[in-house]
Amino acid sequence: MKTLIRLSIVGLAFFSAMLMLMSCGEKKEGKVIVSEEEFVIRQDTDHSWVIDAKGKVKNVGEVDVKNVVVTGYCNSCGEVVRNGAWFVSDYEKMEHQKDTVSYLVPGAEEEFSFEEVAFLQDQAGAEPQPKPEGLEVKIISFETVQE
Repeated sequence: MKTLIRLSIVGLAFFSAMLMLMSCGEKKEGKVIVSEEEFVIRQDTDHSWVIDAKGKVKNVGEVDVKNVVVTGYCNSCGEVVRNGAWFVSDYEKMEHQKDTVSYLVPGAEEEFSFEEVAFLQDQAGAEPQPKPEGLEVKIISFETVQE
């Protein structure tokens, strides 16, 4: 009986030590990148245009990720509404100004699209020719799925 108790204690100690060693191991991290991006000018009304975005995000990490939130920015656009000049709103992004990719396994790629990265108003109704400089898509958040 004493031998059985001693073996149980040694076995429990060994099992505890193995659990501690395994928990000290390196944790895998998720990493998501924007693999493709495209900006398109769309006429919103007779005198206003917006820039919409679409593209793809890719999971280049070692674990699954979920709830990948993507949005766009125009770094060269002003915050003041001026005739014929691209501008942005300084408020928090609304739901249609970002997109959420629900789940990505390692190596997977998924499409996204959202509207209203930047705005332009022109009272003459002339279509804008160049897109503004500094347009970019950013991943603002994602969650790593723990195994």
